Amino acid sequence: MDCISTTSLKHCTCSDITCDRRGNCCKCVIHHQQRGEIPGCFFTPAGERTFDRSVAHLCRDRLG
Repeated sequence: MDCISTTSLKHCTCSDITCDRRGNCCKCVIHHQQRGEIPGCFFTPAGERTFDRSVAHLCRDRLG
């Protein structure tokens, strides 16, 4: 499937300003999927800032 999105920092919640995928959802999702991780945009702002992209952390972050 081809990515039809364009880079948009307006909606990106990633706090890693050095990431070259920041603002490009397709590249970000592929990057994290290949590592068995969840993209930062699924987390709360506080949860995202930990840079722990594990499923377990997502559950703790979202479910308390």
